[in-house]
Amino acid sequence: MIDIKVPTVGESISEVSLVKWLKKEGDYVNRDEILCELESEKATFELNAEQAGILHIVAAEGATLAIGDLACSIDETAAKPEGVPATPAPVAKAATPAPVPAQSAPAAAQSDVKATPVAQAIMSKKQVKPTEVKGSGSLGRIMKQDVLQALTNPGRKGGDEAFSRNTKPEKMSNLRKTVSRRLVEAKNSTAMLTTFNEVDMTRIMEVRKEYKDTFKESHGVNLGFMSFFAKACCIALQEWPAVNAYIDGDNILYHDYCDISIAVSAPKGLVVPVIRNAESMSMADIEKQVVVLAKKARDNKLSPDEMAGGTFTITNGGVFGSLMSTPIINIPQSAILGMHKIQDRPMAINGKVEIRPMMYLALSYDHRIIDGRESVGFLVRVKELLERPELLLLGKDPVKALLEL
Repeated sequence: MIDIKVPTVGESISEVSLVKWLKKEGDYVNRDEILCELESEKATFELNAEQAGILHIVAAEGATLAIGDLACSIDETAAKPEGVPATPAPVAKAATPAPVPAQSAPAAAQSDVKATPVAQAIMSKKQVKPTEVKGSGSLGRIMKQDVLQALTNPGRKGGDEAFSRNTKPEKMSNLRKTVSRRLVEAKNSTAMLTTFNEVDMTRIMEVRKEYKDTFKESHGVNLGFMSFFAKACCIALQEWPAVNAYIDGDNILYHDYCDISIAVSAPKGLVVPVIRNAESMSMADIEKQVVVLAKKARDNKLSPDEMAGGTFTITNGGVFGSLMSTPIINIPQSAILGMHKIQDRPMAINGKVEIRPMMYLALSYDHRIIDGRESVGFLVRVKELLERPELLLLGKDPVKALLEL
């Protein structure tokens, strides 16, 4: 019998929560198969089978386990049942999925929801998505009355109890506990202040429109906004080093590098993976790293090391439609930049009113280490670099660089 214990996942982590068993008691498991999901205060990770055999579960779902506690055991002497493959299907993993047109995704989702012909006809006529209707028929089948009820009560799925006042307690995850603790700590331990500005996104949008196809062909990744903002912040951080520093006891710790933390909304809460040495990376390298980290965040695959450190944070509330916000500092850092929704607004340009795509920027900073001059100067510099993206190449006007001015 082989004991499978909770492994060490980080120096500061002493306990984890067992989120979900992916195998059942008595299942035959192959070597390296995933048995369950564990969650620490920083990340979600998996427990794998060390040998093939029959699984015997010890810890229950939702249990809090200390590092080294027994999660399960495997009887490696047990005979393998007939029909169980020796290893998980490798062909399926190696196969490359065929590209699917964007329009086919909703159709596939709709085909999974069964509906009576009459209900289907009404949904088609009234342009109601099957996902917006809760079926009351056998096996969740959508009936005529379900569609009519959804039309009568928009915003409430058919079959849901009207005027419900039910409550549902749900245990807070370790990740959510950590986020809560750190946010309160940031508010209570820093002299936080926020300064605002706005940036005209015209030039960046023109650059993206002109070069997006060529960029993707050359680098295999889309040209997004994050690389522009990360590069602009790196240049401004090196010009205003206090924004890239933080308090360490009685000292101020300055950094000659820019480790940019990117706030990402993951299924189980907010996570902040780090792009290390972003000041030395190209636009394509930054975009590639953003894609990798964002995918890991969505899949709950980020490791503690990938979220440790960071000297400055960028958060983008604009993806959710936020027009303006005051982001909270990611301690022990001293500043965080908030991006927001791009919105067409009338602007006075050379004495004339023009419609421009504008974005509000917010810089929250720790006033103990960053003065008003530095915070405003930093944000104005970021605005300048974004409105004239050609400056991102040298950090200054190309003509001035040519003339050594």
